[in-house]
Amino acid sequence: MKLVIAIIGSDDSANVLDGLARNGFYATKLSTSGGFLRAGNVTLLIGVEESKVDDVMRILGEFSSSRKKIVAPMVTSSELSLTSNPIEITVGGATVFVIDVEQFRKL
Repeated sequence: MKLVIAIIGSDDSANVLDGLARNGFYATKLSTSGGFLRAGNVTLLIGVEESKVDDVMRILGEFSSSRKKIVAPMVTSSELSLTSNPIEITVGGATVFVIDVEQFRKL
């Protein structure tokens, strides 16, 4: 048994959860927030048999694609130079951890 922990953007969460459910996977959704853009994201906890990890990874990759976004520059007091030009960043995608589960019980 494996525990898949997937951190995805809030914008992708509905599609990812739908894709998982259509393929028979259940997930626990935790609302979290990222540090860089302070954007909302979702952490999914997915318990799955080891033989199904690749299927979960495929679904995560299919429905949480990265894309480019234009944002205003973020200025902190520690920065030495300032610019007012918008910057292009990559958002979306997934950060995924796969952990061995010693024991699983549904009570």
